[in-house]
Amino acid sequence: MARRSSMREPFLARARDRFSYFVSATPARFAIVIFSFLIVLFTVLLSLPVMSSSGKPTGLADALFTATSAICVTGLATLDMSTHWSPLGQVVIVLGTQIGAVGVLTLASVMGLVVSRRLGLRQRLLVAGDVNPMAMRKGSGPGSSSSALGEIGGLLATVALSTVIIEAVVAVLLYPRVLAAGVEPIPALGDAISFSAMAFTNTGFVLADSGFDPYASDLWFLSWLMVGVVLGSIGFPVIYALSRNLTRPRRWSVHVKLTLVTSAVLLALGTLAYTVLEWDNAKSFGGDGVGKLTFQALFLSVMTRSGGFSTIDIGNLRESSLLVTDMLMFIGGGSASTAGGIKVTTLAVLFLAAFAEARGTAAMEVFERRVPSDVLRVAVSIVLWGATTVALSTIILLQMTEAGLDHVLFDVISAFGTSGLSSGFTATLEDPGKYVLSATMFMGRIGTVTLAAALASSQRAQLFARAEERPIVG
Repeated sequence: MARRSSMREPFLARARDRFSYFVSATPARFAIVIFSFLIVLFTVLLSLPVMSSSGKPTGLADALFTATSAICVTGLATLDMSTHWSPLGQVVIVLGTQIGAVGVLTLASVMGLVVSRRLGLRQRLLVAGDVNPMAMRKGSGPGSSSSALGEIGGLLATVALSTVIIEAVVAVLLYPRVLAAGVEPIPALGDAISFSAMAFTNTGFVLADSGFDPYASDLWFLSWLMVGVVLGSIGFPVIYALSRNLTRPRRWSVHVKLTLVTSAVLLALGTLAYTVLEWDNAKSFGGDGVGKLTFQALFLSVMTRSGGFSTIDIGNLRESSLLVTDMLMFIGGGSASTAGGIKVTTLAVLFLAAFAEARGTAAMEVFERRVPSDVLRVAVSIVLWGATTVALSTIILLQMTEAGLDHVLFDVISAFGTSGLSSGFTATLEDPGKYVLSATMFMGRIGTVTLAAALASSQRAQLFARAEERPIVG
């Protein structure tokens, strides 16, 4: 027995060394592997008979779609979430959203730390990049890699603490309203926790047996749902900065300021757009008074950015409102958040570049800081990858189905931006379409930058420069 044990130890040591090398050498690929493994694991779990309320196995396409939607914190569903799944199945789904909300890079780094008992430099750089895209670039000062690396431990602690604290507080505030709806105390506690978890993770699943209708016009309930969604969508780096320097905005980084300002502007513009476009649309929330109209427009503006809850049938919105929703879902929330999309800082960088070009200045400047030009290249790459993913998925689904472009495009962007809102198209999908939309959710959640980093096996140093020639643009 002692000899077998001595032979096993070198094997385990070699396996651990190889795993540690894979984690530290290719952390982006490791992150994608972890995310893929989680989706496969939850697909198997949700396929079990005990997970459904009927006691029958759930089909592969529906189980995969639900697992992907949970892990990618999207919220799209092909089944009735409140009736199809058993209580155990709903617990598994909530657990999946909690794991997915941590974020692909942070999750991979934490698991790598647990296995290898250390957090390598390249992993720290990737987590720092997920926290603040500028931290991966050359520079010095508050936005540099050296500064970000020193705060990784604090960030990881913030991820865990903020998730637990925010979800607990929102659940406590929602609990009395769920009781008032006539739900028994124990089921009401479960409903409050699930609503809170779905809000902060920006998933939008409705797991309560009563559905969402009893709360569709309740200002208290909807307000705290919005608070949970906003806190989840601004990103853990912003929460971390606010928790340390809430009353000292001068110490906020450019990333924090850009995220807060851009998010506030988008929220206001979305509310204004829905108020104007749905003013007299009785099928949605128009025609019921200015106060109710404005509040419902605000709620929809918050949820389009990745929240996923809806007080109305999205299919009843006007086509102009659907287009506005498409744009907001594609943008999404903040970096390193539970939201998806191309992220608000990406949009902000593009506008900064446009303003700099209009002024005739070579540098992008904001909040008395200069933004490096390579950040613009990353932003353009993200938008192009995102647009390509949406276009390909839309074309494939249009070929598979007979649905109209507006509804197909809406649900594809919702999947990519992990918003969870649906025009009704997702519920009509056959199994092949479910696989396509599952892949779209996966692409939207893992992040185009992570995918690009995983595909690039190495960076080549170019020791020469070719002759410069300027093409005509515009």
